[in-house]
Amino acid sequence: MTKYVLAVALAVFGLMLSVGVAPVQAGDGFAHHVVIHVDDNDKAKMNIALNNAANVTKYYEAKGQKVKIEVVAYGPGLHMLRADTSPVVQRLEMFSMEYENIGFAACGNTVKGMTKKEGKPPQLVELDNVNVVPSGVVQIMERQDQGWHYIRP
Repeated sequence: MTKYVLAVALAVFGLMLSVGVAPVQAGDGFAHHVVIHVDDNDKAKMNIALNNAANVTKYYEAKGQKVKIEVVAYGPGLHMLRADTSPVVQRLEMFSMEYENIGFAACGNTVKGMTKKEGKPPQLVELDNVNVVPSGVVQIMERQDQGWHYIRP
């Protein structure tokens, strides 16, 4: 009897979990959605994140499918998107021209913290595909809630 109750409870719990996951934005024209996490001021990791984004894009383009990618940078990783300290600024400029499906989100909390520490707001790279979001961590959480796949290089 205990095994039966446990089996039913697990089945109900599994059903609740499957219902609780929101679908990825149906109708946005993209078959796949990926969020990439950058929180280290490490040029190698930033380049891996960019390589991941480019490689995923090329893979799905070769299959005739579209993928939307968002790279979320927060904490020390925000240096990736700073005009004055980014070790990958030239690649970001190239990505802006070459990949319409890849966007970058800068953490607003980190921007505020850097502003307080440095006495002025950090200058972010001025590209159309770079946006400031209220919180990098929350942005990643919300993307996952929407069904996006999560990558951390």
